[in-house]
Amino acid sequence: METMTVERVIAAPVEEVFAWLTTTTNYTRSPLVVRCRLTRRGESAPYGVGAVRSHLWLIGWFRERITRYEPPYATEYVVERSLPPARHEIGRMTFEEVDGGTLVRWTTRAEISVPLLGPLLTRRLARPIITRTFGGILDAAAAALATASRPGPTA
Repeated sequence: METMTVERVIAAPVEEVFAWLTTTTNYTRSPLVVRCRLTRRGESAPYGVGAVRSHLWLIGWFRERITRYEPPYATEYVVERSLPPARHEIGRMTFEEVDGGTLVRWTTRAEISVPLLGPLLTRRLARPIITRTFGGILDAAAAALATASRPGPTA
């Protein structure tokens, strides 16, 4: 299993960053994400515990289930199915108020399910692609939230 973490400070309040990043249909603003759908609503919120999301990224297809939802500070998920097949232990996003905005830390622990070659393929191929995809989504969030928080012209 390989642990992959991407961090960014996004210049927006923690509540806005959490809301943007837990609404995964926003991910299509990243060039590496093709489609994201909420296929089952969560217990207490659309993207809350029990929610099921379906993602088609350039790197594959993933069906994820939300296992933790603590706005605005943390969410966790597990990939239940994927193509290409992978073993997945956890996906986690944490959100921390810092000077200049919100520190987002996105971590996943996974491995490509190929006998003998899985760990090597994960380290050499999947790790750089996954971290780049996470980074692209965080960059899209930063751009969208910067645009949303800019004051409009005054009369």
